[in-house]
Amino acid sequence: MTSALLSRREALRTSACGFGSVAFSSLLASQAKAAIDGIQNPLAPRRSHFPAKAKRVIFLFMRGGPSQVDSFDWKPELTKRHEEDLGGGRRYYQSPWKFNRHGQSGMPISELFPHIASHADKLCVINSMHTDIGNHPQAILQMNTGSFQFVRPSVGSWVVYGLGTENQNLPGFVTINPDFSAGGGRKYGCAFLPSATAGTAINQWGGADGAGPPSLKGIKIPYTENASIPVDRQRKQLDLLQAINRKRLEHDRINETLEGVIQSYETAFRMQSEMPELMDVEREPAWVLERYGINREPTDNYGRACLMARRMIESGVRFVQINQGFWDQHKDLIPGHQKLADESDRPIAAMLSDLEERGLLEDTVVLWGGEFGRPPILNKDQGRDHNNVGFTMWMAGGGVKGGLRYGETDPTGQSAEVDKVHLHDLHATLLHLLGLDHERLTYHYGGRDFRLTDVYGKVVEGVLA
Repeated sequence: MTSALLSRREALRTSACGFGSVAFSSLLASQAKAAIDGIQNPLAPRRSHFPAKAKRVIFLFMRGGPSQVDSFDWKPELTKRHEEDLGGGRRYYQSPWKFNRHGQSGMPISELFPHIASHADKLCVINSMHTDIGNHPQAILQMNTGSFQFVRPSVGSWVVYGLGTENQNLPGFVTINPDFSAGGGRKYGCAFLPSATAGTAINQWGGADGAGPPSLKGIKIPYTENASIPVDRQRKQLDLLQAINRKRLEHDRINETLEGVIQSYETAFRMQSEMPELMDVEREPAWVLERYGINREPTDNYGRACLMARRMIESGVRFVQINQGFWDQHKDLIPGHQKLADESDRPIAAMLSDLEERGLLEDTVVLWGGEFGRPPILNKDQGRDHNNVGFTMWMAGGGVKGGLRYGETDPTGQSAEVDKVHLHDLHATLLHLLGLDHERLTYHYGGRDFRLTDVYGKVVEGVLA
């Protein structure tokens, strides 16, 4: 690596440091410890089960199910069978977007994602994904929690539970632009795990703080500002409340819920020092904003989310999920998929470049995909329906093989056939990259040990670098 690149990397790393007031940070450091002394901190950094390739995760969740045969699963046979009538107004339909080979690996990627295609040699594309159900509410829950039948902790919560987080002034798990449809907060909740491991939601539509700084464009966390009470008075109020909580805890002796409340109050208080500035992406140089497509359409919103994700993981957040949707084009596939790709392609590619230049990609797993895919069939409304038996997800960085296509669907792209990867296998592999054994990462609750993968899942050795 050249000295110029090393110098630039160091400059990039230091440019993001120093968030928050020094006096405020000092106050937090000196007072927060006393408030939670003697209580196990679920966010404290912990050692992995074995040496890890990755330290953190960015999950780019494409809610609604992007079509694999129009993005990362090239099917020449589908072109041969284009317009073949299957009855009921349904017919085989080749991708309207041309596939080209990219990088030294010759990775086939469609014209939907020209910017991501420039990173072809970093991508580990899994073409043989499958999951258990083809309805959005259940499939989204299973993708995010491993189960669609019961209330279970989300993937991000399991990761934070297993590893803690590196910055005690920030949450360990952040979910940006989550949807609140069926399942609601369960998709990023902690269920029976310690409450501090739950995802902190950042929403487009703002919260109780009002409009906020113009640079946030309404993307914010509610209740992180208090215009009427200064920090020192907030600390005194919290100390009184925590004293009452600790008195009750001394009486109960064992009360995990109350311990979680005490810890979450402290985390929320400390977040005031760093989170608002961390989310203010306008602090970045103009060339960085330009790279992510910020302050222009259609990339502004997703570009801000991707840049916030980079800033967060660089500052010690363990797991960041960015949600985009709705890739559910039962009607008018072409304009629907094109719009969503145009919004996200450039920002995702910028984030991959940014992570690599800062030396973060090598130990950050970037995961892209939806809850399922689409069939190689066009319906009477010029759209594609649901397909949970064969779809594509990809990973980059964090110890995965780049420039690899793993597994295959059948010749038309309908069903996973070669080296099939179930959702539980994906979760097991993600944990493995983080140095966590999915069979050992358990939590005792209700008389039994629970884990993210339940009694299923195997690590996909073929995708590991």
